[in-house]
Amino acid sequence: MGQLTGGDPSLLRRINSAVVLHTLRGGARTTLTEIARVTGLSRPTVEGVVDDLVSGGLVVETAAEDGGARRQGRPARMFRFRAEAGHLLGLEIGPHRVAAMLADLDGRILGTAAKDVAASDAADERIDRLRGAVAELLKRCGVARGSLRAVGVGSPGIVEADGTVRLGTAMPEWTGLRLGERLRRSFRCPVLVENDANAAAVAEHWKGAAKDSDDVVFVLAGLSPGAGSLIGGRLHRGFGGAAGEIGALHLLGQEVTPETLLSTTDRPLHPLDERAVAEVFALARRGDARARAAMDRFIQRLTHDVAALVLALDPELVVIGGWAAGLDGVLEPLRDQLEKYCLRAPRVELSILGEAAVATGALRVALDHVEEELFAVESTVSARRR
Repeated sequence: MGQLTGGDPSLLRRINSAVVLHTLRGGARTTLTEIARVTGLSRPTVEGVVDDLVSGGLVVETAAEDGGARRQGRPARMFRFRAEAGHLLGLEIGPHRVAAMLADLDGRILGTAAKDVAASDAADERIDRLRGAVAELLKRCGVARGSLRAVGVGSPGIVEADGTVRLGTAMPEWTGLRLGERLRRSFRCPVLVENDANAAAVAEHWKGAAKDSDDVVFVLAGLSPGAGSLIGGRLHRGFGGAAGEIGALHLLGQEVTPETLLSTTDRPLHPLDERAVAEVFALARRGDARARAAMDRFIQRLTHDVAALVLALDPELVVIGGWAAGLDGVLEPLRDQLEKYCLRAPRVELSILGEAAVATGALRVALDHVEEELFAVESTVSARRR
């Protein structure tokens, strides 16, 4: 184990670099004097760090502003963070579509692309469609693939740390798929795979309905709902990555399958997909008694699923997303039922991000990874101690 001391010059440079870069990234262009004032570092130290960051391509010197009055002497040097120095991708893989979202190092979204896929498509076809969407997006935005610093991916299923889908029943050939490994062949940067509901929870906390809440449950409501949870602002995956798989609750003594639950006849509903369920809900709104009963059963099941998480986690907020969030009549009954079942009913809101939630959350996962590389001194300390 190597010895690490408070005077270690390499560590001090890394700390100073992270502090200065964080200051530059958090605001508009600024001067060396202002950076020194904000960081508390000496001006010579700041000048040396900024010169290194300029050499590394993360910071650029800009022209001084012309304030109208000519001042004597040399104008102050101005610098800004180069958000364009690298790019990030957020990818979504779902039963009916694949999508890609491109951003710069500030998380500013530069473009999106999506392609429809069939629920019956094999894994190879689905991944090929995703690669096509990425290629189109990069070409349209004029971004080279080598500029990518990290790629985040949102996928249904229980996802292991290396990006393997341990269990995924939503799409053919998904269980056991080494998704991270497959996608890393297309990129020369880290690829991070996350459960889709977890990614959507992260997105709503970043840019959506949960921006002001740190204890949140996001429900990706569909035929087999999943959920992502933030506790104290941190994503809760569980020991094995299976936290929030509320779609399996019907196995605990509730024998009615979704096909029977949503049927308006004496036979199970086939095909069981979003379009068929939307038709059932439309009939219910027009007063069809059997459709209304099916809709009530669907909402009751969703309520039971959500209530289980609410009772376990006591979140401040529940955000409803997924395709079911767009169906009229879901939100108010859900609120009313949670008042009955829960010891303290949370606020319940619809997703602001809609179908963009999963890709946006995957993008945030990629951005978190890059920020950890740029700003986290702890990783440097740990590496030096090993």
